[in-house]
Amino acid sequence: METTGSAATPVRSPTPTLTVRPLSPAIGAEIIGVDLRDDIDDLLAQVMLDAWHQHLVILLRDQKLSEDDQVRFAERFGPPAKIHTQQFVRSHPAVMLISNIREDGKPIGALPDGEMQFHTDQCHQKIPAKASMLYAIEVPSVGGNTLFANAYLAYETLPADIKRRIAGRKALNAYDYDTAATIRKSEVPPGAPCYAHPVVRTHPATGRKALYVNRLMTRRIEELDPAESEELLTFLFNHQEQPRFIYEHLWRPGDILMWDNRCTLHARTDFSAGERRLLRRITILGEKPV
Repeated sequence: METTGSAATPVRSPTPTLTVRPLSPAIGAEIIGVDLRDDIDDLLAQVMLDAWHQHLVILLRDQKLSEDDQVRFAERFGPPAKIHTQQFVRSHPAVMLISNIREDGKPIGALPDGEMQFHTDQCHQKIPAKASMLYAIEVPSVGGNTLFANAYLAYETLPADIKRRIAGRKALNAYDYDTAATIRKSEVPPGAPCYAHPVVRTHPATGRKALYVNRLMTRRIEELDPAESEELLTFLFNHQEQPRFIYEHLWRPGDILMWDNRCTLHARTDFSAGERRLLRRITILGEKPV
């Protein structure tokens, strides 16, 4: 359910006054008073970057954006990544469709159907995405919500003995694009892309530590007995998915959300296959986790 946090904060700049309004006590803020079709000057860009670093997820509503508008906004936060699944690209090479709409029996977008477990985008790659951005065009009447979890708070609230057990360790992340794209399965097929990253990563801009494992893609903690690894991961997954760390976003057409993959996780709730869902996604290039 959508909740709001503390009072909104007006911010003045040479551009029209904008407001930053927390979306929940744990994570997320709405930025009010900005039309992303307009030019974003350096001061406004810095205000938005500061809000993003503070709140981890930023939302702007009632936007009417072309692909080029969305790309131009994304570029204020870093270079967009080129999409490799060309069947889901309509125009700009950095913009991918997320959709359950089908043409000739085939989805026009990635991740078309149903629930998706908590994860961090591209953590199975050597250089994961720094940020992800979704723009809603069509949404179902119920469901298809996106849940965001604060990985800073998940780490900071761990028991001291758990922090000691995971200190300095790495975990293997793997992603099965074909048969387990949204719900984890026990086996990872040979050749599935995978990479080991620190269980706890340090954010390069804020210096804060975040718990960097997730239920969908993290397979094992390296150099631990399999049973101990599974026991520890189960504890970490359950801990980071507590409601006190989460904001659940109910989409409206015209919403654009950007989240920081270095310190958040996200998941998707189920929705009816009989209702259309269409969003545009951009990912922004990041750096190797440390």
